[in-house]
Amino acid sequence: MARGRKRVARRKSAARFPKAKPGELTTLLDFVRYATSHFVKAGLAFAHGTTDPVAEAAFLVCEALHLHPDQFQAFATAHVTATEAKTILDLIERRIIERKPAAYLVNKIYMRGLPFFVDERVIVPRSFLGELLDTHFGGDREAASLIGDPLQVERVLDLCTGSGCLAILAARRFPNAQIDAVDISADALDVATRNVAEHGLKQRIALHRGDLFKPLGNKRYDLIISNPPYVDAEGMADLPPECRAEPSLALDGGPDGLGIVRRILGQARRHLTDEGGLLCEIGRGRKRLEAALPQLPLLWLDTEDSEGEVFFIAAADLKSGN
Repeated sequence: MARGRKRVARRKSAARFPKAKPGELTTLLDFVRYATSHFVKAGLAFAHGTTDPVAEAAFLVCEALHLHPDQFQAFATAHVTATEAKTILDLIERRIIERKPAAYLVNKIYMRGLPFFVDERVIVPRSFLGELLDTHFGGDREAASLIGDPLQVERVLDLCTGSGCLAILAARRFPNAQIDAVDISADALDVATRNVAEHGLKQRIALHRGDLFKPLGNKRYDLIISNPPYVDAEGMADLPPECRAEPSLALDGGPDGLGIVRRILGQARRHLTDEGGLLCEIGRGRKRLEAALPQLPLLWLDTEDSEGEVFFIAAADLKSGN
């Protein structure tokens, strides 16, 4: 009976969605404008790889047409076929009615231009760490790497790896390194396994199931990266429907959002080489973390879309049991 009611509710919602008539929309740009208008009207939330309705619309249109997002401008004024138009409109309708992240609808997200498979078993990757690996570890900027020559990095650890995207980006940034990636979720590791294989990195990335450092023994690393759960209780209560579609295990950081971050800081030193360091994303918890651990000289790093949501700390500035 419950299933029947759900189907009826879905049909009623779908009936209220004002679909475009055949021939009204012809170019990719037409569909992006149409989707943008309806996304805004529906009050959707954008926090899963795109930050605004225009970018979200362009992403869905490109995925429906099997185009990389970078190709949108080249084909913006191209006409779509009737079959393609139906596929695009169906995606737009599902995005509005289901309120799931667009990445779940197409099972794909891009980070640093690379495609990754995602589904409801993992949060949609949107970490700032990908950009920071490029800009602060011998990449896009002229500034020296935070841990020395990337070519000499031998071991990297990705804690709370989820879909495995950061481990894969780290493997590309540090071409001579072996990568360990850990997650407590078996479902997440299934997704990570697929991504590692699709990027041809099974020989360099080892996936481990467990609670933070527990499955690693006494291994030490030149760099530890982590995008752990860091949403506090208030934030969890206020999550939009799109975020509620994601596994709460990957979001919930406890009452103040710092429960797992504290554990990482307390254990990281014994797993770092003397010249190593920890790179960790904590969202908007900077003030709380600085108040809780004022003795730590945390270096706060900014990205194009964030300020003070990621810190780096050298091994020499960490002590076991912080």
